[in-house]
Amino acid sequence: MLVVVEGECLRDPRRFHFRYHVSMTFQAIIAAPFGKIAIRCSDEDLLGIEFVSSRMKLLAPTSPMAREICDQLSAYFANAAFEFDLPFMLDGTHHQCLVWQALLDIPCGETLTYGELAQRMGSSARAVGQACGGNPIPIVIPCHRVVSASGLGGFMRHAEGDALDIKRWLLAHES
Repeated sequence: MLVVVEGECLRDPRRFHFRYHVSMTFQAIIAAPFGKIAIRCSDEDLLGIEFVSSRMKLLAPTSPMAREICDQLSAYFANAAFEFDLPFMLDGTHHQCLVWQALLDIPCGETLTYGELAQRMGSSARAVGQACGGNPIPIVIPCHRVVSASGLGGFMRHAEGDALDIKRWLLAHES
């Protein structure tokens, strides 16, 4: 169910409204099959997932919520069919929230092109791509499942390099 209240996009039990600051410390840094992932969370909600340098030191979860997020990410890495059940709070424009909601509806193992998703939403492929690039919790909100009509497309606002290697791994993991 999608609810729009005063420009905020909400989906129960997930909430799309919170702005974390990049200076917030990580509550966990875990190993992933393609590198390392850093987690930002409050005591109640997932706030951000970042792909970080493999040189960063692992950080054990600092709270029960961080532990739960790490456990669910590990479960996904072990089994791509795992379904996340995490509360989250995200800040975004109305359009970003609508795109992020639509991403949650793309089944594991399937992809859509930016244009296909845009057509479903009455938007443009470029706007969908920008919203995908602004997704603060990749993997949980599966922006990697949106590809270009002519290939892989971008990932995390990058069109080449490590970001696309991560996207390739995620798509292969789910196929």
